[in-house]
Amino acid sequence: MKLLKNNVCAPKGFMALSKSIGIKKSGKPDLTVIFSQKPANAAAVYTSNNVKGAPLIVTKEHLMNGKAQAIVVNSGVANVCTGLKGIDDARETAKTAAKELGIRAKDVLIASTGLIGAYLPMSRIKTGLKGIKKQLSITSDAAAGIMTTDTAKKEIAVKLGNFTIGAVAKGSGMIHPNMATMLCFITTDADIPSAKLQNYLKSSVGKSFNMISVDMDTSTSDMAILMANGLAGKVNEKKFQDALDFVCIEMAKKIAMDGEGATKLVEVEVKNADSHENAGKLAKSVISSNLVKCALFGNDPNWGRIVCAMGNSGVNFNHEKIDVFFGDEAIVRNGTSNGFDLKKVKDIMAESELKITIDLKSGTKNAVAYGCDMSFDYVKINAAYTT
Repeated sequence: MKLLKNNVCAPKGFMALSKSIGIKKSGKPDLTVIFSQKPANAAAVYTSNNVKGAPLIVTKEHLMNGKAQAIVVNSGVANVCTGLKGIDDARETAKTAAKELGIRAKDVLIASTGLIGAYLPMSRIKTGLKGIKKQLSITSDAAAGIMTTDTAKKEIAVKLGNFTIGAVAKGSGMIHPNMATMLCFITTDADIPSAKLQNYLKSSVGKSFNMISVDMDTSTSDMAILMANGLAGKVNEKKFQDALDFVCIEMAKKIAMDGEGATKLVEVEVKNADSHENAGKLAKSVISSNLVKCALFGNDPNWGRIVCAMGNSGVNFNHEKIDVFFGDEAIVRNGTSNGFDLKKVKDIMAESELKITIDLKSGTKNAVAYGCDMSFDYVKINAAYTT
């Protein structure tokens, strides 16, 4: 697998644009358009939150036939809790973009991210969409226009065999997916039917975005979309799943690393469980614990909080058998303290990336979850999000 210096524009036949249309007061990019030169097979997964934004409702409608040719994303306003007007605005955005691109409105998918409860500034969106076909490029900075509190762009592209996969994503806060993601848009030139794409995407999301947590809040706008235009022809579908897994896991790590106020990426692997499901629940419970996150921020190897989080997971396990490692250092052996070197472990925890391994010694199944610490800045960012 070869990493490419690109994003959703890397696969054959895809172009994009990112620009400012005045939604954000900062003047930073707030509109991204992703376009396939031919209609593509498409699949998506959505938030499990019962409150869903208007863009998700419209996108679900448009994807009923498994086809799409463009994605329009705005940042700054989420278009959530906006009633029928919000749905009308999302549909109007699709119609306007379709007219400019010369395609069907039903083939335009919509996503929005930002402040909940505010209406889209439709005059700015309509003006911003004018002339977009000529503004599309194969070198677009597509990740820039979908950012909110993100501090870094999240993008990737890989080539494996005869096909390429590219992706952009956003996510920093309100991150605790469950059968959904934050916002992630994936393109490929592989020729794969929509039904299979749905299965592949769901599988990859289960190993990646569904295994991260920043703050225990599942967003109202979470969505991942995968478009496959087939220009590379038929592919080895096992290799495609492997490549898609890699792309999604790398994007999940980027989101976890950029958690609001985070100082480090934390990876929790639970090994040798009796089932993959239980391993996943335990890993996610640890990475989601606010007490664990605070200890990680302070470089405090308070392993009791890890065991406590595991005990709150609802999974039955023998705590008297578990081993816990920070990096390569054993913190716990058979459920009790290993008498570790405190300074050495604190130095390990002070790095920008920390691997925590928990060995249950009860089976053969493993799972990995991704997250971050919780700092003072998390509270500062979210205390003033609206103002």
